[in-house]
Amino acid sequence: MPVLELRGIARHFGAIQALGGVDLTLDRGEVLGLMGDNGAGKSTLVKIIAGSLQPSTGTMRLDGQEVRFARPGEARAAGIELVHQDLALCDNLPAALNVFLGREIVRRIGPFRFLDRGAMFARAEELFAELKSETRPRDLVRSMSGGQRQAVAIARTRLADPKIVLLDEPTAAISVRQVEEVLGLIRQLRSTGHAVILISHRMPDVFSVADRVAVLRRGQKVADKPIAQTSAEEVTGLITGAIEIA
Repeated sequence: MPVLELRGIARHFGAIQALGGVDLTLDRGEVLGLMGDNGAGKSTLVKIIAGSLQPSTGTMRLDGQEVRFARPGEARAAGIELVHQDLALCDNLPAALNVFLGREIVRRIGPFRFLDRGAMFARAEELFAELKSETRPRDLVRSMSGGQRQAVAIARTRLADPKIVLLDEPTAAISVRQVEEVLGLIRQLRSTGHAVILISHRMPDVFSVADRVAVLRRGQKVADKPIAQTSAEEVTGLITGAIEIA
């Protein structure tokens, strides 16, 4: 049974059709590359999965059970985490406190409540070790590379041990060395059984880590096939419309 199953997902904004009846499945321990040109519908589809938008029509199933999220908090509670392209990190805080932002560990002493910084730093260190990242819990985010920032954002998703991690352009605007670090984080997520949807314009990244690629064009799914059965040339043709469907 797929961990995620979408059937006939459509979304309209007035007279504009952003998505037109998209079917998609995602298995545990699978990385799905989601590709398409600007305006193809990728962000709309991911926002529906993450609970930021509701579909106009269609159904979504999580572990076989039909779900409909009214807000992102409901999707997170169900096991879906989204890492936005801007990461939403606080530059003036250490990595560990960013990992626990909004989910702080608190201890009580009598009637008083205190942040348990020791517990948060220790748990963050464990998460970075699990991700095989060199990021250190006490380092300020403002001093970190793009790859280290991604590690902080991905570690934050691991707190709740989600079923699905949605990554929006995680390798955009970072160096080649940092790209390899982020791709390593994605491989590590897959190895621990997490399902990943990777939105990316970078063909080499998708072909490096994805098991399968789905292509959207003008709100329609025009391809959904294993990476081993396609090529960068074919995917480029599908994105641009030079190839109608595959």
